[in-house]
Amino acid sequence: MTEKEIGRINELYHKSKAEGLTEEEKAEQAKLRQDYILAIRENLRGTLNNVSILEPDGTVTELKKVAERKAKRKRES
Repeated sequence: MTEKEIGRINELYHKSKAEGLTEEEKAEQAKLRQDYILAIRENLRGTLNNVSILEPDGTVTELKKVAERKAKRKRES
């Protein structure tokens, strides 16, 4: 998500509070918000995929591998 798109989200928000939005602007705002949420989720997933857990026994487990094991078990159920 670019700074321009974030700026447009804010612009539409302020306009909606001041004078209201047209139907086209409402649709644009909804699309931009959806894109923003997807970008945040992708960023969070990327961050979490780089997290490691130090187990009590001293081993290190990558969070990504834990999630993959859980997903595999869920598919097998």
